[in-house]
Amino acid sequence: MPGRVLIVDDEKNIRRTLEMIHRNAGWEAMSASGVDEALVIFEKEQFDIVYMDLSMPERDGIEGLREIKKRRTDQIVVIFTGQGSIERAVEATRLGAFDFLEKDCGKDKILLTSRNAYEIRALAEENRMLKEKMSGRREYLGKSSAVKTILEQIGKVAPTNARVLIMGESGTGKELIAQAIHDRSLRKGKPFIKVNCAAIPEELIEAELFGSVKGAYTGAVESREGKFEAADGGTLFLDEIGDMSLRVQPKVLRALQEGEIERVGSNKPVKVDVRVIAATNKDLAEEVAAGRVREDLYFRLNVVPIVSPPLRERRDDIPLLTETFVSEYCNEYGFPAKTPDRRVLDLLKAYPWPGNVRELKNQVERMVIMSSSQVIGEHDLSAEIRGGQPAVTPSASSAAQTNADAAAAGHPLAFEPGCLSLREARHRFERDMIAKALERNQWNVSKAAEELGLERTNLHKKIKTYGLNKTQS
Repeated sequence: MPGRVLIVDDEKNIRRTLEMIHRNAGWEAMSASGVDEALVIFEKEQFDIVYMDLSMPERDGIEGLREIKKRRTDQIVVIFTGQGSIERAVEATRLGAFDFLEKDCGKDKILLTSRNAYEIRALAEENRMLKEKMSGRREYLGKSSAVKTILEQIGKVAPTNARVLIMGESGTGKELIAQAIHDRSLRKGKPFIKVNCAAIPEELIEAELFGSVKGAYTGAVESREGKFEAADGGTLFLDEIGDMSLRVQPKVLRALQEGEIERVGSNKPVKVDVRVIAATNKDLAEEVAAGRVREDLYFRLNVVPIVSPPLRERRDDIPLLTETFVSEYCNEYGFPAKTPDRRVLDLLKAYPWPGNVRELKNQVERMVIMSSSQVIGEHDLSAEIRGGQPAVTPSASSAAQTNADAAAAGHPLAFEPGCLSLREARHRFERDMIAKALERNQWNVSKAAEELGLERTNLHKKIKTYGLNKTQS
């Protein structure tokens, strides 16, 4: 049971004694001579238990307990003293102390307290993981230096109410970071409400965020609360904030500044206590310069920036992620346990992963389904992974022939050979397909979405992305 303990006492001999007791029992031990020094260490290190002396010259153990609990509400703290009293013990317990010991209680009592605290902490962690599994949630996983940096930032910002802006490519786990911040905050028992700003049509986003009163617009047959009210006391996660309508941004800014909102169709302010965490896969500074994001909103959101690294910058995490996903999919599909062989892991680590962790997860699902034995081999991987290339660019001759055939048929894929990258060609093709579907359906978005096999909200997002409107089609 190799645990970690931090000992805080102004007496050097006491610190040495407690360090020696724990180290001889196989624990890692660090010490600090006062609360301020302990808090500096605490910001950088994780501990299973903190032993805090009650009586110290500058800041006492009760104050130290308060400060530590502010930073990590689940931290186990044992108060110990040479001058115990019932009143101080009751106060320490009320503030969340795990135990209250006298300094002359003996080595066996100290180690028993540490073992009990460690076991309770382990059970709490196991319970948390089981709850996550049952709820379908997952943890932000990894052991790489990049992930350790993220986890350190989460540990620092979570206990505060500071707004956080999470930046990174799609599929890197920005929502998991936001969830981790909420789960480690003082709001962890309150709602965690998610809003994808890019998936909600512009005409609906205001009502979705702030709610509406009966009769506020066509179809508003009853009053309903918005996401800000639903998140009251908890955390509101605004994903893809860079795609939020300019019309709505001033109202979001007011909610951040004043802590109040107004439902659509009402002029009565409603007070809300919400911590906002935002995320984006765009460069918001560029979006501000282009006039698509308000500068004042950007600075309000960007109090604590966290950059979620792409998977190609944390390749050491790929084996852990792969094995985790393999286990999950084996359980989901009722397969016996499977294991990827070393060659598979090497190929996965070599691949550039433009779709990041989301793409890896999809690839693992394919591997689990396609493998016919309990050892997943190279032959179970897709051709892209085996070849180390995300996509195969067609040769000039084949592209030219495809383009000529498309042009002859009046197909929207037609373009001049060599003028576009594969990505650009794909985007142009998709834009033209959507434009023609909308035109065929007289701009009935629901019918066009059904024809294209898309969700209505997804089609709205693409219409916005490609800047389509009736006058252009």
